[in-house]
Parts: sequence; structure tokens; C-alpha cells
Amino acid sequence: MTNLLTTIASTTHAPVHVESWITYLFTGILVLMILGLALEEKIHAKKSVIVGLFAIISLSLGAILNILPFGSITIPNGHQINMPVFIPAIDWNVILIILGSGLFVDVTSKSGLFTWIAIKLTKLSKGDPLKLLIFYCIMTVIFSAVLNNVTAMIIVGSLTAVSLGKLERTDKLLGFLLIQGLLTNIGGLLTLISSVPNIIVGTAAEIPFLTFFIKAAPYVIITTTITIFLGAKLFGIKALKTEDEKRFALEQVQAFDENDGIDSKSFFNFAAIMLLVFIITIAASSAAGWFLYDLGLGFVAMSFGLIMLIKFKSTANRFYQNIDWDLLGFFAALFATIYVMEHALVLQLIGDGLKPIINMANTQASEALLLTSAAVASSVTDNIPLAAMLAKILSAQNIPLDSNLWWSVIFGANLGGNLTPIGSASTLVAVTIIHKNKIPMSFANFVKIALPYAIIQIALAIAYVLFILPLYN
Repeated sequence: MTNLLTTIASTTHAPVHVESWITYLFTGILVLMILGLALEEKIHAKKSVIVGLFAIISLSLGAILNILPFGSITIPNGHQINMPVFIPAIDWNVILIILGSGLFVDVTSKSGLFTWIAIKLTKLSKGDPLKLLIFYCIMTVIFSAVLNNVTAMIIVGSLTAVSLGKLERTDKLLGFLLIQGLLTNIGGLLTLISSVPNIIVGTAAEIPFLTFFIKAAPYVIITTTITIFLGAKLFGIKALKTEDEKRFALEQVQAFDENDGIDSKSFFNFAAIMLLVFIITIAASSAAGWFLYDLGLGFVAMSFGLIMLIKFKSTANRFYQNIDWDLLGFFAALFATIYVMEHALVLQLIGDGLKPIINMANTQASEALLLTSAAVASSVTDNIPLAAMLAKILSAQNIPLDSNLWWSVIFGANLGGNLTPIGSASTLVAVTIIHKNKIPMSFANFVKIALPYAIIQIALAIAYVLFILPLYN
């Protein structure tokens, strides 16, 4: 994982020899941390607390065992600065992207823009269940790409429950919500900032925003289409046939008012324009040669978040309260922990274990195995530390930036979330909404229903990485 400080700086200390027992000790600590994240719901603890405790343990043991590079840091002009060892360990660009994007989306949502889009699509469907499924699924993918998976699932899932209730189609709610939950992870593949694994791996591989979109979009379109088709067949979601059914459905959706959530038309228009400008600027900032490229995506995201706050300048503090501090704290602690693991040679140990896969003579087999391994691993644990660890390992192995192994990690880390309800936060939100509507859905039932979709999506991803992505090079 490359970040600003570690890129421009070097410590004054020479590398320390690490005994093998120390490496195995920290490997055990890493395994315990991953286990803790997998059991997050069982132990009733937030991610930031779990990883924060392991960061304290790792940093303390690292200092006691003298494996960390304490001392001053020399920057290119020769000036030396002192700072805590874990500060340069944190990828501040990733932190700022999450913080800035979160602020921007939160303020923009207050304009009523996202609800307006959702209700417009509901009216466009005229209450036809099949059209409604198609429109809502497309909206889920787009929202997951522009917002974040959890926010997208909450907005679309909540509106779906209300819409199907008014249309007296609650028998189809399970199908709608489950398909939408799966599609949040598909939509999360569309852009560099759609999901956290994308940000982590894409940043490490130096994939430009526009390049990421161009390479990922065909897969997302194909897989979304297949997922909707299979979902409609499996859950019996069909188009209305009789005129009476169509007339009743049309009367019901006409009762929806897309303007209910719009308090200020001027702010609504401003938010719509800013959303478009935000997407264009993020895409343009990936082009080398101008100041935004050098400042990074974190600067762009924070800038737009703060610009949107001008509307609420006197009450900005309430938006600060809505920031996902747990996620930001989790990231800071995670980067610090991985930094210690790197110095304890744990990542090197894991990298040595992955070498047979990464360095296989058959490149296609290597890419397929890495994608499958990443998907299986991310289905039972958090895909964020997985992506961070694999990105570090690929960087340490000096894997070329144009290698499709990076894409294997991206696809695997995102799609593994569709194998189990704990594989991603958005599928967990989907199950929560299902339970809120008093629909039974156990862990085993979710896996039973979702497994065919996930297998097809992962198989398509393998084929896409092996046969389509090489055409871009």
C-alpha cells in the first residue's frame, strides 16, 4: 500500500533482523484479528474497537521486540521530522476519500435528489412488478457505484418495501431485496470509489478512475442483466397481464409524490449539478499533468464534501455527527496493524505462501486461483483487511501494475460478499430489511438462495479477467 509519507520518506534506521518465532507470533495475532472481525456480530463489538485493540497489541509488541523503525523521517529536501511510527503507516488518501465522499453523499441526500430519482423510476414502471424489478435493480447498481453499497441498499430497500406494500405485492419483497443485496456488490465494482477494496487495490495498482470504469463496466452490465433475469425466474416476478391489474397498479403508483422530500428547489438543482460535476472531476483527476492528479482523489472528495456543507454552514456539526467514525477508526487501526505485520515479516510469509499461485507458469490459472481464493476468503471475513493485505503482498512481489492479478483481487474481494450474509455490509443490511418486514431468512437459507448467483458471478468474473481484460492491454 503506497501512501504519501511512505512514498517520499525513508527512515534513518536500517532494517531489523526478525526471528522466525516473532513472525509466527504476529501471524497468530493477525489470525485472531480476522476471526474477531468474522465474529463481529456475535461478540457485539464494532470494527474500530476490534482492530484498535489489535493495533495496540501489535504496536506494543513491535516496540518491545524492537522491530519497528522508530526515529526521524527524512523528506526530499533533507529536512528531518519526528512523528509517531504509526502516522506514516496510515494511507491518508484512502481516509480522505471515505471521509470526503461520505460528507458529500450525506449532504446531497438532504436535497431529496436520490429519493426523487427512486420515485420517478417507480412511476415510470407503472406498477408493473417486472419493470419495477428491472428499474430498481439498475438504480441499485448506479447508487452503489455513485454512493456506497450500504447507503444504496438502505435507500433502495426501504423504498422497495413501501412500493410493494402499496402495490399489494409484498409476496415478491424477498426476491426484490435479495437480488438488490447481491447487486450492491456488483455495482460496487463499477468505479474506483464504489467500494473500499476498489480504493485500496486500485490506489496500490495506480489504476486511473476512467480506466477502472472502462474496464469494469462491461462485466457489471453483463452480470447485472443475468442476475436480474435469474432473479425474475427464480422468484416468479412477472409482468402484469390483465388490464384490471395494470389499471390498479397505475393508480397506486400515481399516489407517490417525488417532491415530498424536496424542501428547497434551488438546493435540489445545486445538488444535481454538483453530483454531475463531482463524478466528472473524479474521473478527470486521474489524468496526469495537472494539479488535481498530484493532490489526489482524497483532496477532490474532501473539497466537494466541504463545498456542499456551505449550504448548512451554521449547522455543519450535525453532518460531522453522521460521519462513519467507526469505519475511519477501523481504517486507521487497520493500516497501523498491517504496518506492524509488514515489519514482522508476516506479509512476506503469506506472500511466500501465495507465490505458487502468483508465480504459476500458467498466468491464467494464477489469476483464476487468486480471484477464487479472494472470493472465498472475503465471504467469511471482512473484505477490507483482505484487500489491504493482498494489495501489500502484490506490491511486495513487484507485480507489474498492468497485471490482471490486481483485478483478480478486486473482483474476488467484492464478489465474495455475495456468498454469505456476512460477506459484505450491504448484504447484511439487505437481510436486516428482510427481517424488519417479518420475512424469515436464516444464514443457511441465504447461502442456499444466493449460492447459485454467486457461483455464476464469480465464474463470469474469472472468464472476464482471463479473456476480456487482456484485450484492453
